[in-house]
Amino acid sequence: MDYSAQFDQAHSYQDFLKKYATPEQEQRWSDFYDSVTLTDEQQTLLKSFVREMKVLVMAGAWCGDCVSQCPIFEHFAAINPLIKIRFADRDDSPELSEELKTCGGARVPAIVFLSEDGQFCGRAGDRTLSKYRSVMAELGGATCPTGLAADAELTTAVIQDWLNEFERIQWMLRTSSRLRQLHGD
Repeated sequence: MDYSAQFDQAHSYQDFLKKYATPEQEQRWSDFYDSVTLTDEQQTLLKSFVREMKVLVMAGAWCGDCVSQCPIFEHFAAINPLIKIRFADRDDSPELSEELKTCGGARVPAIVFLSEDGQFCGRAGDRTLSKYRSVMAELGGATCPTGLAADAELTTAVIQDWLNEFERIQWMLRTSSRLRQLHGD
């Protein structure tokens, strides 16, 4: 799969919502976006990223997991313009959907991280560990000692989970001998 070509064909956050979301869905995304708050430490970390990072997000405007995660990525990109986010619709991108199946299904969001020149760096999704812990607690009682339950607490944890993943990829890019040679650092 040529993820770089998929990235180039994908949409910005606003264009994705304009094309695929109903007014009600767009409002849900907007409401969640407005609820996201990044700490000073998180913002400082994001500002420290020096390598361009391309992030291809396969999503669905209708998807609750996308509503509660994808706006976080847009916050990251707003803080550091080297984070380039593009969205592809799951149902309008069958080849990408097939390639990014999770546990045998077309689960979203599915995220692919690329270097500035389109090299594959990593994949993540459909939910973070904190979200899965919350789901498991709802299904059958606490399965971990974190006790995550409150929406605000869960959102805070999911933001940090995603920031950890973005940070991991950034440090991968930053320490790449190929990219260090290219940038002379």
